[in-house]
Amino acid sequence: MTDPKRLRVLLGDHPGTKALKSGEVASSRVAFDFADYTPTNKGFKPMVRQQAFDVSEMALVTYLMARDHGKPMVLLPATVMGRFAHASALYNAERGRLTVADLASKRVGIRSFTTTSGAWLRGILANDHGVDLDGIEWITYEDPHVAEYRDTTTRAPAGKTILQMLIDGEIDVALGETSSDPRLKPLFADPDAEARAWYAKHGVIPINHVVVVSQALNDGDPETVREVYRLLKEAKAHAPATTPDTTPFGLAAMRPALELIIAYAAQQKLISRGFAVEELFSDLTRGLA
Repeated sequence: MTDPKRLRVLLGDHPGTKALKSGEVASSRVAFDFADYTPTNKGFKPMVRQQAFDVSEMALVTYLMARDHGKPMVLLPATVMGRFAHASALYNAERGRLTVADLASKRVGIRSFTTTSGAWLRGILANDHGVDLDGIEWITYEDPHVAEYRDTTTRAPAGKTILQMLIDGEIDVALGETSSDPRLKPLFADPDAEARAWYAKHGVIPINHVVVVSQALNDGDPETVREVYRLLKEAKAHAPATTPDTTPFGLAAMRPALELIIAYAAQQKLISRGFAVEELFSDLTRGLA
């Protein structure tokens, strides 16, 4: 009996990956050597820039941008993290009430302009609330994962952190953040109600993190790619189900969210054009279900 093929793998700790990372879900054909990055998103840059892993969790917008620049990665129809975005827009209530309608000319902080949570939130603000994204001064703290992207935002001073700048009044809003600080309140007064209304309108759970494989693995060992997908799907089945499903698998289930984030990313000039959903997959991974 041959030894299993060992793969370099980056996967965070999620309900749908727990059984795989614990060994409860396993395979005689492949074995996973898990990389240790905390938080997991610290591993996205090495995957994009050096193809550091055979299988990798990946922020969806980072993948769209990587695909736009011809990076050798292939999307699996597998979601490991999805969530509504409305609760992760914060302002400092000690400095006065702020609403979505007040964002014009404000200073808005975000970890990187290219984060997936940021792209979802900007899409919501622009398309559902009429916010002029170009009228905002964007303050960022990290480089994009995709080196080729030309970042025109204002970089925060070295050593500054996004929530401390919000507390100190150096920015007006922080996107993509949560906090238990009582001074920091959600920009949407009732984010849960806003999320329910948005879902009723669009029928989409925002997908944040997906799984990709290297182009080399996709092209050179399709059976291993199929086995990786089978394991991911089995691990998801061990996690508590959610209604609606926050981690859809399969192209058909993922299509509504993919179509919407592609439109948002193109609108925000994160990618050079709108892709067809099918373009995000290979001939192999497009058919996985």
